[in-house]
Amino acid sequence: MTLELQTIDWVFIVSFFAISLAIGLYAARTAGKNTSEFFLSGRNMPWWLLGMSMVATTFSTDTPNLVTDIVRQHGVAGNWAWWAFLLTGMLTVFVYAKLWRRSGVTTDIEFYEMRYKGPAASFLRAFRALYLGIAFNVLSMAAVSLAAIKIGEVMLGLPPLATIGIASLVTVIFSSLGGFKGVILTDFLLFFVAMIGAFGAAVVAVGHPDVGGLGQLFAHEQLVGKLSLLPDFSNPNEFIPILLIPLAIQWWASWYPGAEPGGGGYVAQRMLAAKNENHAISATFFFNIAHYALRPWPWIIVALASLVVFPDLDSLHQAFPNISDDKLGHDLAYPAMLTFLPNGLLGLVLTSLVAAFMSTISTHLNWGSSYVVNDFYRRFVKPEASEKELVAWGRVSTVLMMVLAALLALQVKNAKQLFDFIILFGAGTGLIFILRWFWWRINAWSEIVAMFASGIISLLVNPSILSADFESILPDSFPVWSRIVISVGLTTVIWLVTTFLTKPEDEDTLIAFYQKTHPGGPGWNHIRQAAARKGMKMGDEHKKWDVPDGILAMLMGCVLVYSTLFATGNWLYGHWIPALLLTGLAIAAAYGLYRLWSRIGGEVF
Repeated sequence: MTLELQTIDWVFIVSFFAISLAIGLYAARTAGKNTSEFFLSGRNMPWWLLGMSMVATTFSTDTPNLVTDIVRQHGVAGNWAWWAFLLTGMLTVFVYAKLWRRSGVTTDIEFYEMRYKGPAASFLRAFRALYLGIAFNVLSMAAVSLAAIKIGEVMLGLPPLATIGIASLVTVIFSSLGGFKGVILTDFLLFFVAMIGAFGAAVVAVGHPDVGGLGQLFAHEQLVGKLSLLPDFSNPNEFIPILLIPLAIQWWASWYPGAEPGGGGYVAQRMLAAKNENHAISATFFFNIAHYALRPWPWIIVALASLVVFPDLDSLHQAFPNISDDKLGHDLAYPAMLTFLPNGLLGLVLTSLVAAFMSTISTHLNWGSSYVVNDFYRRFVKPEASEKELVAWGRVSTVLMMVLAALLALQVKNAKQLFDFIILFGAGTGLIFILRWFWWRINAWSEIVAMFASGIISLLVNPSILSADFESILPDSFPVWSRIVISVGLTTVIWLVTTFLTKPEDEDTLIAFYQKTHPGGPGWNHIRQAAARKGMKMGDEHKKWDVPDGILAMLMGCVLVYSTLFATGNWLYGHWIPALLLTGLAIAAAYGLYRLWSRIGGEVF
């Protein structure tokens, strides 16, 4: 079952491509001046534009597919696998955003040679520039590209190579021409297109004849056990992996693009591009509200409706017999539901999916390219390279990374497969990214050892993440969720022992870092005392440490977002009393956060 696009559908799609290319050409006038313009747009971006860009970037084609996969297999509560990352996001908003903006670095990888010194710091910067900029970045883009392939196969009957070729071409052109400014300006358009498309898809899904409206949907026997916002607490095999592990461990222990502990990646890139600290804080705050409170329910509604229309994989396979076996999975149900869209809305939703793809891919291309160019090529290959040459290499690396991501996307089966790989492979490193700002004793070797230990231990306890032939070192009696606990525990012990067995960074390096970023706190007492002995001022002697207020604001922010998210769900379910109580809690949290905001040095937008 494939769809035939009518003239009105093509008008939406072609117009969007044309506007995106026009924005890229417009931004190209300034993007080629230097690397600061190409990767950060001159560090003069307002919060609302950066916040929308963050939202648009995470509004990728693989995200609704991933949510559908989760809901169909684990129910609505299964989304705690990514809802838990709100804690990371809010900690970044109220603690780390201002620190990143003060650092003044071009990329978060450049941070390594500000915080550490010597050969170990140089190795860490070079390795992670390639490791994150190419390897993990390509993995993330492959997940997005895989979703595009499935949408093309299900909705348009296009072969995988044709889908990825068409989708990538325009994205690479405007990304390589317009640089970061082109990405940000295009994201502004993509935000609205993607939101309209997501809500439109939900409305059509609810109106499907087999569904018959929200009331009948939620009462359908196929959804029994799927609607709860919390897992079954009487079943440890359910609530431990679905809720306890994400909230207790995963949010701070695992590195994941867009939700890095301590900030980082393309979120850090946008904070570094902000006009000032307050714009960096406001941008990340807007992003977390929109990402966790505003967007999930349209995806969840479509996923729930898909259980009625396509209750299992066999029904999906029968409806779409041309789908290859290696691409058949529960995530296929989202594009399958989009095949019921009427013409006009079909073109708009397809445009929104194209927009989601382009936004995420363009961000990853520009972000990954910044690592390759700024933190590897300019730092280690050709320090004397001109700005023009560096921008040229930025454009070349953009194209090459897209090719690698497309090739990988043709080999993998579903987005959840890549999500699980990234979560587990970085398990145990997150605590370092949080503490390195506030504990002087952490050094470059702490990070190097944690990085390699995490990868090795993850493979030993769960070799299936790389489809390896050897067996796990854990007995079969160990539950699956124990793997991340063991990985995090062992990795943490290893890097802590390494920290105390190796020499600390030299005092001058740490003093200079403190003077620039002013992290504050008791973890820097040793360095403040060292600076006092040398007669050096740290610059914040009479300032109150604002991190405790920042943590309180983080907690209030989480209450605000979670209560809004769950209030929306209860309104949709028709559970009026919980909906009213949660709405009241959201309003109270918003007021408390408003009062607290000025104490952490910011203005409310």
